[in-house]
Amino acid sequence: MTTKTPNFTTSKFTPTSKFTPGQRWISETEPELGIGTLVFHDKRTIKIHFPAGDCHRQYSRAAAPVKRVLFKIGDRVQPRDDKEFCVDNIQESNGLFFYYQGKTWVCETDLCDTMGFSLPQDRLLSGLAGSSGAFDLRYAILTLRAAYEKSSARGFLGGQIDLIPHQFFIAKEITSRALPRVLLSDETGLGKTIEACLILHQLLISHQIQRILIILPESLVHQWFVELYRKFNLTFRIFNEENCRELELTAPGENDSNPFLDAQEGICSVDFIRSSEKRRQQILSAGWDMVVLDEAHHILDHPHFYAFMQALGKRTKGLMLLTAT
Repeated sequence: MTTKTPNFTTSKFTPTSKFTPGQRWISETEPELGIGTLVFHDKRTIKIHFPAGDCHRQYSRAAAPVKRVLFKIGDRVQPRDDKEFCVDNIQESNGLFFYYQGKTWVCETDLCDTMGFSLPQDRLLSGLAGSSGAFDLRYAILTLRAAYEKSSARGFLGGQIDLIPHQFFIAKEITSRALPRVLLSDETGLGKTIEACLILHQLLISHQIQRILIILPESLVHQWFVELYRKFNLTFRIFNEENCRELELTAPGENDSNPFLDAQEGICSVDFIRSSEKRRQQILSAGWDMVVLDEAHHILDHPHFYAFMQALGKRTKGLMLLTAT
């Protein structure tokens, strides 16, 4: 049987588009990720899972570079656990497309994630061929990218820092572990903050972690924020009571909205966490890949906060405690 590559159309995303979990979307900036599935949306963001690329992407709802997938009648589609078939009817229900061949049907949510949808000959016949210069540039970029991906220094390069040898050794040792759970206890002035930032940078670049929460004394919040931004080009969201309330107000009707889901990387102070049981529960339920606690020795002074950190540590695969005491 000759298989016709699905030649789907796409509907351009607009800020007023109606989103429904299970819809299929593609990324305009990363088409190599394949067909993704919408898994979450609120008034500010959307989150799409790309199974073929084994990753999630979170976009601003107002400027998401994504397009909705819609196959046409006559295209061949393939369910995940069944044989492909030719579409002879399309229906929409509750925001989802259903594809039919006679009595056989499949919801778009259950379509195979690795279906081809943009063969070179299709682009050529559509007049979408690029220049040879663009091809050469893309080839050079991909070659360099492949070399970088294989480099043992991946994630340790790019920071605006001059590393001391012991800092690089510690960072390399920790990031080589599958589940980093460590206590950094260098003496004051030996660069624990830089070590921790370098570790976070490498784990992010190598896709070992995505969601990070840094907890520290109020006096250090902006110091960490500036270090991460200026030296590693990492932008963390500072969580405090004011912006948490603002985030909750932007999601009317969602009583269980969690402001800590609005950003992948966040910073908050110990005092902010200690002051609200509600915020502590939201942090616990948000789900984190890595939690960093600076001035960790102070948790012994506050039994309730100590119990909170114990609970958070059990729910988090990665944990870094920093102390000079």
